[in-house]
Amino acid sequence: MNTCMIAYTFYRADGRVRRYAETLAEQGHNVDVISLREKGTGTYEKIKGVSIYKIQERILNEKGRLSYLYRLLKFLVLSASFLCRKHIKKPYDLIHVHSVPDFEIFATLLPKLTGAKIILDIHDIVPEFYVSKFGVSKNSIVFRALAVIEKLSIAFSNHVIISNHIWYDILISRSVRKEKCTAILNFPNSSTFYNRDTLRQRKQTVMLYPGGLYWHQGLDIAVKALSMIKDKVPEAYLHIYGSGPEEKALKTLIGKLGMEKRVLLKNEVAIDDVARLMSNADIGVVPKRNDPFGGQAFSTKILEFMSTGTPVIVSRTMIDQYYFDESLVQFFDSEDHADLAKSMMKLIKDEQLRKTLSKNGINFIEKNNWSLKQGVYLDLVNSLVGEK
Repeated sequence: MNTCMIAYTFYRADGRVRRYAETLAEQGHNVDVISLREKGTGTYEKIKGVSIYKIQERILNEKGRLSYLYRLLKFLVLSASFLCRKHIKKPYDLIHVHSVPDFEIFATLLPKLTGAKIILDIHDIVPEFYVSKFGVSKNSIVFRALAVIEKLSIAFSNHVIISNHIWYDILISRSVRKEKCTAILNFPNSSTFYNRDTLRQRKQTVMLYPGGLYWHQGLDIAVKALSMIKDKVPEAYLHIYGSGPEEKALKTLIGKLGMEKRVLLKNEVAIDDVARLMSNADIGVVPKRNDPFGGQAFSTKILEFMSTGTPVIVSRTMIDQYYFDESLVQFFDSEDHADLAKSMMKLIKDEQLRKTLSKNGINFIEKNNWSLKQGVYLDLVNSLVGEK
């Protein structure tokens, strides 16, 4: 089977795209990926049997709506052109389009007209994502327009994958039939994320956040929380690995609070490096805001921390309370940096609690990982294109 994935993302850093692509490659299928390019890198590479074509450079610094839209539209045009040329030379049987944005699916027009099956994989539900990113109202014309685009994009596809069950319920209430939609979580790949306990720090207590630097992720809350307890736990540090539009604001806040020596802010790293960083951390921190988007966006980081045996502090959001309880994570009240500070202190000081959360998390992952769940995706692919 000849397959292609289109994703407005950096392939090395996107675990969801990599899981699908590398799973199909392991099954013996030809897999191409059309993606973004990190600054200073080449336009092509091959990883684990997957050919990655990086057609557009991107810096994660969009603050304005027009600059963000321009880059999305540019990628749509470039990916459609590149895909057509590849498809004419060797037709694709299946094209898996990753959203954001939903309308990227229209890059597949020619292949669809010539028989290719199209999957739309919605990582982040776009109307709610836009509300969070740019602060518009759900009653705005823009929100309603995005909901229409969502519906049209879904109608164009042969099947839709959505990344959690809360968003599944939202989608089937406004845009898609049940039988055309499947919820697949960001399950960790156990060959990458596993317990490396011997790597864990001992002299310092390292708390870790790896991921995008966006407002809804609440990194400012974590910095403020650590600043409250820095004198009580001088061995505690916060390491942040990522890039995004909030980077400048975070640096300013770190300087204002005098936390330059206690908060390490570094660039985004590849998935394999994230796994090693998690294994070397003592505590994971996922401090999301409980807004209309962040409160419903499932964070794969939580499952990845569990896979590496790292106890994790999690904001008490709608989505995280849907999947987890106090036996699996240390909750704190969303957007309350004082409560997060208490949770940090509690987990730093209570070694037995850390061990309990670590053990329970590993047990949870034994029943919830990509090795066990990939069959759902492979069955879906087979139902669309048959065995080839």
